[in-house]
Amino acid sequence: MKFEHSSSLSTWSLISVVVILLICPPFLPQYYLAIGIEIFVMALFALSFNLLFGYTGLLSFGHAAFFGTGAYACALTLKHISSSVLLGLLGGIILSATIALIIGFFCVRFTRMYFVMLTVAFGELVYNIGHKWVSLTGGDDGLVGIPIAPLRIIFLPPLDLMKISNYYYFTIVCVGISIFILWRIVNSHFGYVLRAIHENSERVKFVGLEVRRHQLLSFTISGLFAGLAGGLLTIFEGMVSPASLFFTISAEPILMSILGGTRVFFGPIVGAALFIIIKDVIQTLTEFWMVWMGAILVMIVIFLPGGVVGFLHSRLSHYFHGTK
Repeated sequence: MKFEHSSSLSTWSLISVVVILLICPPFLPQYYLAIGIEIFVMALFALSFNLLFGYTGLLSFGHAAFFGTGAYACALTLKHISSSVLLGLLGGIILSATIALIIGFFCVRFTRMYFVMLTVAFGELVYNIGHKWVSLTGGDDGLVGIPIAPLRIIFLPPLDLMKISNYYYFTIVCVGISIFILWRIVNSHFGYVLRAIHENSERVKFVGLEVRRHQLLSFTISGLFAGLAGGLLTIFEGMVSPASLFFTISAEPILMSILGGTRVFFGPIVGAALFIIIKDVIQTLTEFWMVWMGAILVMIVIFLPGGVVGFLHSRLSHYFHGTK
């Protein structure tokens, strides 16, 4: 399998997208800003999953464990330790990465179906802990009334993150930095080893590289950024519930990655945007939005197996190569 890189996207295209995202808040209703924030957060969640699936070749059905752990850890930090948003996110990152390291230690010892089933089992275990540990997590009620202090930056006035436009920009910064870090990771020596493991792990072992060690590190990094996404969504919603740990949450980054394309770095980002927008539109028309979403994804898999971005990239490459 040949991996395509986002370097194929022109610098001007990326700059244009960033500029549009930065200038649009004053002209949009709060509802659309909320949709934008959800897209940014879920795009990061999908990217974290695709590091494991698209680059390392490991399919996890338990990624909600890290997303929800980051959400709960962020909420607990804000409620009981400090109302600082940065400390809350740090708490979510640390705990989700730790849980990912522990779970990954056991999961990477197995391959294929056994790996998948273990991620499901651990995901259900974490969900039940979140659901049953009422004194810590609030059980079915979750955690509400999470205090959020203004963001204080040196030489700048405090930034009220309760204002949706401010949180929109804050989310862009956090997700943008995370995307850059993930981009550097997948294009580093470590990233190329992950791709080699995806292609043929036996050959990687043959040249003397530790496959399990690289898989475990990929699993941990993936869980870390999934936890950051969970923390960002918790701060935005001001609450967290066991739903953030439920199995269906694990399915969302899988669907987003397939929708956008797993072989292109920016595929899951586009897939997340399409998923959220399509879901929002269908929900206004019918309560059975999952049926229609499933039908759309089936059509994507059949006719666009490389995802939307993968298809567009291949068509553009064919066009430009054909004109030479």
